[in-house]
Amino acid sequence: MHELTVLKNDAGQRLDKFITKTLKLPMSLLYKSIRLKKIKVNRHRAEASLILCEGDTIQCFLSDDFFVNRAGDQSLANIHPDLDILYEDDHILLVNKGVGISVHEDENGATNTLITHIQAYLFQKGEYRPDEEQSFAPALCNRIDRNTCGIVIAAKTAEALRVMNEKIKAREIDKFYLCAVHGIPTPHEATLTAYHIKDEAHNIVRIYDKNPPRGAKEIRTKYRVIATRADTALLEIELLTGRTHQIRAHMAHIGHPLIGDGKYGVNKDDRKRGYKYQALCSYRLRFSFREDGEPTALDYLRGKEIRIPKDAIFFTKEFFTNEHK
Repeated sequence: MHELTVLKNDAGQRLDKFITKTLKLPMSLLYKSIRLKKIKVNRHRAEASLILCEGDTIQCFLSDDFFVNRAGDQSLANIHPDLDILYEDDHILLVNKGVGISVHEDENGATNTLITHIQAYLFQKGEYRPDEEQSFAPALCNRIDRNTCGIVIAAKTAEALRVMNEKIKAREIDKFYLCAVHGIPTPHEATLTAYHIKDEAHNIVRIYDKNPPRGAKEIRTKYRVIATRADTALLEIELLTGRTHQIRAHMAHIGHPLIGDGKYGVNKDDRKRGYKYQALCSYRLRFSFREDGEPTALDYLRGKEIRIPKDAIFFTKEFFTNEHK
């Protein structure tokens, strides 16, 4: 019999979710073991949906083969973290992800990712100890495309991850982007509404103004022209919904594709101008937590705003001579 103790970063999750993260146990065997009382909580029969509390003990009458060897993983010690940290406290970390960097490991198993560098950074600071954790590792709360730069939020604790995910789902975090587009949108400020559907086979999304196909979802994109130069414009965009490639596809749909975007525009001439990637940056983020909700450990962030200076973004400099006030 093996006994596991629920630690602070394990609490607040369902029994089945905890076991899935902690043991190398097939799903079918997991639920069978719970049903047959081979997995108990505090020595009593428990449902798979039971929410665990810190200090609970879990008794597992299972083969040793299902238990993970938690010897210290030193691989994170060999990574030299390369991070542009915008904000950090005991619970969260906000970084400026550069273009060309994946946020997570891809299907080829690449490890030079943003989350790997964040975990290595926290490991080397002594804030993340993999050998002491059973079901948690520092994780990203949001993600942006590999060739888009900008702000990404990482949670240092399980509680921070849970709260931040809830706030994002409740749309209590406002996200603003800067992008450079071909042409100058008219009017200079508007909120666009359309329908969005992803073509999984070709990894592209399609936008419809009306009569969308089944499965399409409504999107809303708010833009404001903040500068122009020749026949191009620098826009600030607020995402009122968050769908795959929403900004890139929606702006291309209205005739203003992003400069450098080869998927939703034609970037042959853009590349000659030095644009290897789409001119898009998640540059500003505001924590607009509602005051009428349940108190959380992250309430101190309410009203706080993090931003990347406009002149620090690779595609903005050429627009500064003609800004709209």
